[in-house]
Amino acid sequence: MPERPDPFRRAGDLVTDPATAPEPLRAAVRRAVQAAWERATAEGALPAVPADAVAPVVEIDHPGNPEHGDLASNLALKLAKPLRRPPMAIAEALAGALRAEAADLLGEVSVAPPGFLNMRLAPGAIEAALDAVRSADAAFGRVRVAAPQRLNVEFVSANPTGPLTVGNARGAFVGDLLCRVLEAGGHTVTREYYFNDSGRQVRVLGASVAARRLGEELPEEAYRGDYVEDLARALPAETWSAATAPGADRDGMIGAWASERIRSGIQASLEHLGVRFDVWKSEASLHRDGWVDRAVERLRAGGHIYEEEGATWFRSTTFGDDKDRVITRGNGEPTYFAADIGYVTEKFSRGFDHLIYIWGADHHGTVARVRNAAEAMGYDREHVEMRLVAWVRFVRDGQEVSMSKRAGEFITLDELLAEVGVDAARWSFGSRTPSTPIDFDIELAKKQSAENPVYYVQYAHARIASILRKAVESGIAPAPSLAGAIADDPVAGALAREILRLPEVVEDAATDGQTQGVTAYATELATSFHAYYRDRRVVDPADPATSAARLALVDAARIALRNALALLGISAPEQM
Repeated sequence: MPERPDPFRRAGDLVTDPATAPEPLRAAVRRAVQAAWERATAEGALPAVPADAVAPVVEIDHPGNPEHGDLASNLALKLAKPLRRPPMAIAEALAGALRAEAADLLGEVSVAPPGFLNMRLAPGAIEAALDAVRSADAAFGRVRVAAPQRLNVEFVSANPTGPLTVGNARGAFVGDLLCRVLEAGGHTVTREYYFNDSGRQVRVLGASVAARRLGEELPEEAYRGDYVEDLARALPAETWSAATAPGADRDGMIGAWASERIRSGIQASLEHLGVRFDVWKSEASLHRDGWVDRAVERLRAGGHIYEEEGATWFRSTTFGDDKDRVITRGNGEPTYFAADIGYVTEKFSRGFDHLIYIWGADHHGTVARVRNAAEAMGYDREHVEMRLVAWVRFVRDGQEVSMSKRAGEFITLDELLAEVGVDAARWSFGSRTPSTPIDFDIELAKKQSAENPVYYVQYAHARIASILRKAVESGIAPAPSLAGAIADDPVAGALAREILRLPEVVEDAATDGQTQGVTAYATELATSFHAYYRDRRVVDPADPATSAARLALVDAARIALRNALALLGISAPEQM
């Protein structure tokens, strides 16, 4: 099978749609450095990279010390070995070519040991980029990676045996933010929810509802909680009659009805959160529609299946697993793994380039066997990616809130959102690395103060909206262009540079899959704006020309803040 480009591998250059979004400055600088390298080579200032060596990719980063410049490149260090020249000498040659190649883009280019290129953006380039921000408006921040992919992202996938709890909530926040970022990066994303609508858990649910309906004592393994009582009361008479007819599978039929009702409730809870799914895929359909059988036949054709003691096994050890894995038990009952491999086949049949699974940390043991089976079936295992999300400990007043769905002791997602709000919940989960366990402080998330970071960022947006309203009342409109407004004002320059980082943040998140940088960016932009507002009077009727320029800059900050919050699925209030 041909190698597909990996959407999470840095792809060098960035492509944008000129009809919707401006080219990010970092991407423009990356192109300029590439062009300078080619120019220095063509003019003989640098030798060509030998045919038997791999040419390095141009990377552009921000210097650790802002005093060194706006952007930096380590290209000279990467070229030292293939060119067999000192990094400083290479850097000097690149700098000379870059000054000639990008005079309008870069105001200053310098070299620093052991061979870094440090670059400072020209004020005119910054001002033009800010004008482009205002023209792009809602499209600002959207980019398109060089190799857009068709991606399938499966997340949440909690079994419909009870309401969606806060224990499952992190996967919803993480998966939705990842999908938003991937789409902003130019990928085509299908959001998918996979649920178990058959098997033992659903039968236990059916038995639990039936016991409540009959007023009987619940068995030890039953599901408890008020929701089971509610299901028993809501069970339609015709469903109960059919399930209790002679020879009927009572627990299976009632369980199927109850699980679908719960699934509908889960869908409503997720919609309240602002999370939508394009596909709801049931486990039963994979068996019913033959996808499990197709997967097994692919494995069998490759010699990766054997029978032992009536069971069907996959030779997972061939691919480094510690033991082989059962697909069908000796009694003919399929394992969860059977559905997993059928699901891989079914997804790739829909034309996806890359599959992403957002799973809880307890699924760690399943990762290798599913990827092994994908490889055995002829798929590229690198395009079957599992991202494990660490557990969340919910805390109130310093005490952990314990939860168990089976015991009926839990906080539902709806209850959490009713208490802390969608915006605070989204921010709290979006600001952390998904693989790191966190403590969710319920009381802190409810605070409307600078202690609460989402409130801090939203307040910056509301303050900007208030400034723009005040300007209208004073008869002052933002300037149509920021040309000439940045060069002599370092405070304005600091805010401008922060505004223009949004496309970089999106590019990095879309290529690396690490989304927590979006909340960090929003916080840093809000901080930069608050500092600007503290040090500069934006609306001054006595100086309308300066006010108009400052209003234009503040308007660009509004757009960047609003778009960052939209990426997070968080509202941008006009007043607070």
